[in-house]
Amino acid sequence: MKEIDKVKVFKEVMRNYPTGVTIVTALDKDDQPIGLTANSFASVSLDPLLVLWSIDHKVSTFNEFAKADKFAIHILTGEQTDLCKLFSSKNKDRFANCNWSLSENSLPIIANTCSVLQCRTFNKIEAGDHLILIGEVFAVDHSNQEPMLYIKRNFGQIPNEFYL
Repeated sequence: MKEIDKVKVFKEVMRNYPTGVTIVTALDKDDQPIGLTANSFASVSLDPLLVLWSIDHKVSTFNEFAKADKFAIHILTGEQTDLCKLFSSKNKDRFANCNWSLSENSLPIIANTCSVLQCRTFNKIEAGDHLILIGEVFAVDHSNQEPMLYIKRNFGQIPNEFYL
């Protein structure tokens, strides 16, 4: 299989794989909030509590996230499509268009998300055109709202018939 064909098939495979949707936030060197939408999020370890996400080297806030010593991962609810789109847009002033506050840990926290994990940067791993950021979770906030799913370029909630 040619390399171009392999990439095309790989993209199709990944489009058909459902993922959760997150917004990752941090403060830049000037203590200004930065954030982006990411679905490259996973649990890594329970002892210590570790999670990971990855960021493309081409993202405008790549350098700020790569240098951040902590970050917050917000798991979005199925009702937060507008937030998802806002933080994946080219809009430079994303935080002016959402409800957020600074946590006691000096991290920008977006209101009313499904869950928030506040993390210290534990490790960074170069992986192709992305940087994998592993965070040690030091604070957790959770609600009983339904999480957002992303599949086939669509956002939504888990269907009720999916629950046992």
